[in-house]
Amino acid sequence: MYSLFSYGTIQTSEAKAKAIKGLVDKVINLAKAKNTAELNSFIFDENLQKRVNDEIVPKLGTRVSGYTRLVKTGTRSGDQTAMVRMSLIGSEELKPLEKGSRVQGLGVSKKTVASEADKKEKKTIKAVKKTVRVKSKSSKTK
Repeated sequence: MYSLFSYGTIQTSEAKAKAIKGLVDKVINLAKAKNTAELNSFIFDENLQKRVNDEIVPKLGTRVSGYTRLVKTGTRSGDQTAMVRMSLIGSEELKPLEKGSRVQGLGVSKKTVASEADKKEKKTIKAVKKTVRVKSKSSKTK
């Protein structure tokens, strides 16, 4: 669902497309009703919420449901699953959202997260070495 709102068009299996079709309708209806509290429970990303409210909802006009279009594209070669191209009505002019790091969205740089992960890894390695030494000393005394 997030990719559909981000790109306007996705290619997926027919079963998945039919499964999320009702959910997409529900999210768009919540956005039309300006019910931001419930919309927050479906879409966590503020940029995506802004896109739904500012770009997608105005293009749908007075439409009550049926916000997506499914076009069969054939079968996937690996497992012969029926594939479809699912697109939002009026998404022809939508440009994909800028891909930003989820880490940057939290206000933390990737470098900081990586260095903290390295520190934690080094601490666990030291702890493991320490326990190995303790076990080896105790086994010699027996």
